[in-house]
Amino acid sequence: MAGVSGCIKYSMFIFNFLFWLCGILILGAAIWIRVSKDGQEILNSGDFATSPYISVNILIAVGSIIMILGFLGCCGAVKESRCMLLLFFIGLLLILLLQVAAGILGATFKSDSERVLNETLYENIKLLSGTDEEAQVFQKALMKFQEKFKCCGLVNGAADWGNNFQKNYMSCECPGPSESSCVMYEGKYVYQQPCISFIKEIVAKHFLIVIGIAFGLVVIEVLGLVFSMVLYCQIGSK
Repeated sequence: MAGVSGCIKYSMFIFNFLFWLCGILILGAAIWIRVSKDGQEILNSGDFATSPYISVNILIAVGSIIMILGFLGCCGAVKESRCMLLLFFIGLLLILLLQVAAGILGATFKSDSERVLNETLYENIKLLSGTDEEAQVFQKALMKFQEKFKCCGLVNGAADWGNNFQKNYMSCECPGPSESSCVMYEGKYVYQQPCISFIKEIVAKHFLIVIGIAFGLVVIEVLGLVFSMVLYCQIGSK
């Protein structure tokens, strides 16, 4: 009977060790995106339960599962355990199928996600002119965003602030009237550009990071399936 190829065995171990490291990197990147302050407080304010960061939450779960599968694959290769290798194969295959399904759904509902984002931002305009506690929290978040990205208001510019403009204009204020990107509003020189385009840009950037990681994972997962099945068959033929 043919023995287990040392090359396949240790290639499988090295692959799974790298796979485990990938899980850590994916988990770290997803958590970084999730806790990033840029636009998150603005997007998560209001009465909307749907968050543009749902794909990042899924990625956190995927990263955690990949770490567990990487551990199973490493142990299965070193110990030549068919049970561990089979669990690794099944788990990896399920993740691959879920990724394909998620990719199809993401492409299908891309326009819907953009619509939800637009609705969220337009609905949150009313918070800028509000005075309750929820409105004040949102206003503080947007003021920080305005100061960082040199924009003013959410959708319609400084007018979005309504009666609250005079007490909150400082984060919108231009350094001088000579700036071409500034306009006069209620006696103050403020940035003309509303913040909606910057928020959409941040969401799109995070989405591209998620897509890039997902495509890289597909290649790694296919290699993992091949390695694990070859080793599984060789152990069975001993």
